[in-house]
Amino acid sequence: MLQALGLGPAEEAVYTALLARPTASAQDLVRQTGLDEAETTRIVLDLTTRGLVAVATEAGSGVSDPADCVAGGRPARYRLTPPSVALAPILVEQRNALHRAETAFSMLTEQYRSTAAHPAGSVVEVVVGVEQVAHRFHQLQRGAQRELLVFLVGAPTAVQRDDADVSESSALDRGVDFRVVAAKDYLDGPDVARDVKAGIAAGLEVRLADSLPLKMVVSDRERAMVPLDMADSGDEPSAIVVHRSGLLTALVHLFEREWAEARPLYATTTGVRAQPISDQQPTEGELEVLALLLAGISDRRAASQLGLSIRTVERRTRRLMDLAGADSRLQLGWHAARAGWL
Repeated sequence: MLQALGLGPAEEAVYTALLARPTASAQDLVRQTGLDEAETTRIVLDLTTRGLVAVATEAGSGVSDPADCVAGGRPARYRLTPPSVALAPILVEQRNALHRAETAFSMLTEQYRSTAAHPAGSVVEVVVGVEQVAHRFHQLQRGAQRELLVFLVGAPTAVQRDDADVSESSALDRGVDFRVVAAKDYLDGPDVARDVKAGIAAGLEVRLADSLPLKMVVSDRERAMVPLDMADSGDEPSAIVVHRSGLLTALVHLFEREWAEARPLYATTTGVRAQPISDQQPTEGELEVLALLLAGISDRRAASQLGLSIRTVERRTRRLMDLAGADSRLQLGWHAARAGWL
């Protein structure tokens, strides 16, 4: 937990051990953390130098240095400096460093886009080779802050499914709105249904299409990656990375069209199952949104209460209206009551 503030695992163990008691000697901390005495002593002295820990002095003793305590025959005892005092400057510096990094990132990105020597590269990049394709794929998924749109087709070529699952979990943990359209042949792979079921439980939205024109990942609607014909690169996996442009807009529209026509996948006790074509009913998530909307709650408040993005609430509302054949939310409410949705 404290590694983000510059404390290593051993330092965090000592720090949290002190957090649980008013004062402690190095020997107390050795027993509590399981670290050896030399390392514990070194860590305590380092934390003291950094102002995170102070020597606990007895009233009237005047002792303020651990060496004086040892010389006087008593082991030094330590206490935490109040975290609000000691850790606040570190947190401020971390925030300032992040701000400087974001500023540098923006400057470099803008400079790259405006470089006259790479007019085509500012829109499309060609990536060749298993390692390079996998690297850019993970960059797109791990760099997403708001939304990921993915087409899954057939067996993986450059990015193995286990590696993709790690990036997927990281995105879901960050609260990224993650939507996937999978072609039927993708589910034919071993253990795919199990992995998809776990993804749905973690918040992944998945729909099934009979077929898809290509594999694709779109990150924050700012960049996308699609594969190239392997025959054009000596049978070595290759892809293009598309930056903001009319081409990227077309890829996003393609995803939204396929998403609207695909059937939702939901988890069952044995795996996953697609919603039958003849049984187009609202999903559980869509009904949660509907209940709040019919109660007069705004899209923004509904998103906050359900822990969703406003885009997700708007998309679910749009699908509800499509299912109901409604042109307004008033008509949607009338149809929901008539169809017994709630």
